[in-house]
Amino acid sequence: MATFRTEHDFLGEKEISNDCYYGVQTMRAKENFDITGIPIGSEPLFIQAFGHVKKAAALANRDLGILDAKKAEAIVYACDRLIAGEFTDQFISDLIQGGAGTSTNMNANEVIANLGLEYLGYKKGEYIHLHPNNHVNLSQSTNDAYPTAFRIAVYLKIKSFALALEELQEAFFFKGKEFKDVLKMGRTQLQDAVPMTLGQEFNAFATTLGEDVLRLKEASLLITEVNMGATAIGTGVNAPEGYSDLCVKYLAEISKVPVILAADLIEATYDTGALVQLSGTLKRNAIKLSKICNDLRLLSSGPRCGLNEINLPPMQPGSSIMPGKVNPVIPELMNQTCFYVIGADLTVTMAAEAGQLQLNVMEPVIGMALFTSLQYLTKACLTLKNKCVLGITANEEHCKNMVMQSIGIVTQLNPILGYEECASIAKEALKTGKSIYEIVVTERKLITQAKWDEVYSIDNLINPKFISQ
Repeated sequence: MATFRTEHDFLGEKEISNDCYYGVQTMRAKENFDITGIPIGSEPLFIQAFGHVKKAAALANRDLGILDAKKAEAIVYACDRLIAGEFTDQFISDLIQGGAGTSTNMNANEVIANLGLEYLGYKKGEYIHLHPNNHVNLSQSTNDAYPTAFRIAVYLKIKSFALALEELQEAFFFKGKEFKDVLKMGRTQLQDAVPMTLGQEFNAFATTLGEDVLRLKEASLLITEVNMGATAIGTGVNAPEGYSDLCVKYLAEISKVPVILAADLIEATYDTGALVQLSGTLKRNAIKLSKICNDLRLLSSGPRCGLNEINLPPMQPGSSIMPGKVNPVIPELMNQTCFYVIGADLTVTMAAEAGQLQLNVMEPVIGMALFTSLQYLTKACLTLKNKCVLGITANEEHCKNMVMQSIGIVTQLNPILGYEECASIAKEALKTGKSIYEIVVTERKLITQAKWDEVYSIDNLINPKFISQ
């Protein structure tokens, strides 16, 4: 039979199940903020980051002589259990919430306090011995503890995404090597341009993703500036002298994240510029990934009535009515993920702009936007690599035939015949359906067979050299 304890805050009392490590303020948040149905416990790195923050604060407070060593020991014990990944089910506040994250901070304070009480031999809720506000939240405010934990969690999620992006990049490089001798037609504005190789196309995909790995790492460095010790608005009210530096020193050691203390704590308490920069970087990533997937869908279109240059791995039947149809479902999945991330960037933009005066109260929705964007992109990149890119095959002969039947190859003759003559050749080929070879060599006899073979050798088409008369 369930038992309950009575907890109170300045709004009144509430009955809390003794199975729960959270307390009255967390329960109010559960009742007030039922929007997404996604609890903060669904982001385990966020909970672990709160463990890092509260542990660092406790150690700093102990060293400065304002927190009893036994209480500090109990807080550290509780934090270590959160850092180990335990008790995420006790973090029930919704990801989107009013109060600038106060409910999330108090959820952490209450869980840590009750775990610490059990460690000290007391019952949950006996806060006279270890209090969520007086001891766990000592020298802190939601306004420094929440954004600091948030930034640590985001930093770690960036690392995971960057690794996934690097894996996808390597998969494209691998295919680039495999397709290095596959001649195909390059296109601009969806029209035939000049020849290239499929390997060059896939290498370019890899290169553009590599650029974004670098941008992600740059953005992650901006996230490492934190405002611990700022407390309410950056003035450091209720924090002892030396606390900020000591707390951040402990935090860097404990979390293994290279956090540094912001130079201006008042500015750092309201500023979300680093988060806007990161969100913009994720939007950039999403745009590039979606463009690549658009190309994969075009290159694999058909198979009989499209480009049909590559084959994507068949993942599932593509229609409930058309037998044999197979759709490019994995690139479509990435496209949709990218659309979400692009939209989430607008959410971050508006939320960052809406921070008035000394605090941005909209950080919870910024957190949700960044957490979900990083998580979705990470999964989508690994899915694209494993279920699509590594299994792509080339229709080599078809690609080559399209090149040699293309009007676009007349461009190679510009240095020899001049633009006007080449335009005339292209016009006739377009009108009659004749090949460039047939018009140039067989009918007009503008160049010899030997010169044609020189200009249109596979090597020269792949690595073009300047050839004149």
